[in-house]
Amino acid sequence: MDQSEQIARLRLIRTRHIGPMTYGLLMRRYGLAKAALAAIPAMAKRGGRHISLASIASAKTEFDLIKASGAVLLWRDSEYYPDRLAMYDDAPACITAKGNLHLLTQPMIAIVGARNASINAQRHAQKMATELGQNNYIIVSGMARGIDTAAHRGALQTGTIGVVAGGIDMVYPPENADLFDDVAEKGLLLAEMPPGTQPTPRHFPIRNRVIASLALGVVVAEAAHRSGSLITAREAANRGSDVMAVPGSPLDPRSDGCNQLIRDGATLVQHAADVIECVSRQPQVEILPTAPEWSDGMRQNIDQTAVDNVRETLLRDLSFDPVDIDDLIGWCAQPATVVWAAIWNWKSLGW
Repeated sequence: MDQSEQIARLRLIRTRHIGPMTYGLLMRRYGLAKAALAAIPAMAKRGGRHISLASIASAKTEFDLIKASGAVLLWRDSEYYPDRLAMYDDAPACITAKGNLHLLTQPMIAIVGARNASINAQRHAQKMATELGQNNYIIVSGMARGIDTAAHRGALQTGTIGVVAGGIDMVYPPENADLFDDVAEKGLLLAEMPPGTQPTPRHFPIRNRVIASLALGVVVAEAAHRSGSLITAREAANRGSDVMAVPGSPLDPRSDGCNQLIRDGATLVQHAADVIECVSRQPQVEILPTAPEWSDGMRQNIDQTAVDNVRETLLRDLSFDPVDIDDLIGWCAQPATVVWAAIWNWKSLGW
């Protein structure tokens, strides 16, 4: 991919109201980011909206900052973009990576937990990470203090991936500066946010979904009742990954979250062998595409008037209840490609 297309893609994904799912729909429809950018103003006008595209200058600045930091951009259709992450519709359009990219091709297990974790919990998480690494699993966590730090340190020699909430060049928390350097050198750092982005509370749930998507399973080593680690566990459950929890004392509020996860059906694990047994039972599921791939010929042969008519039909007749795509195609009495084009245009406008 040449630099001009990468700049165009950065403009597209950094444009307000265009998230990962809308980005994917636009790229399927138009093939190139340059073509999608050219089409957005007219599409927005038809929808009675105005969309202000991200500037070329801001995209170039981001591109240059990534190169200056020694990182690379991994696009969803690039070689090293992890297959497991790409299975999900809300996967980042691009991630910034710094370190050893080959780690993304190996099976991963996430270990997360409390920032104010007990000494024993941190020691246990570090030991579990070391043993899982010795069994050829890459350890994923969020670079936070406490359990995350222990997990990364335990897997430094075998392979660890740190998913940060801010930009790839922002060290948070500050006391983990040495750990950031170690992970970048021996493991891999990943960031969805642009360089220079300071992590804020809203960034952490976004980061957590990436951790949950990458891993075969998530181990929660210690977590309070309202811990952010439970968000990662919930995301993993929603994505069909294993959720595991290390039980703790009922007298320690830092274990309330783990104990509740076990009550709710998470697998109780105490040692690395328990984790390996759990993820080994996971069936291999092939994720099939839910929408057709567009060829240039298909794009050129679609009647835009028919697409507009179908979109009006859908807006008029659909309720809040889900409808199978085959039923929609039959209801609209139009070819499947026309109905799909109408849905993509519809979603790309944020309706």
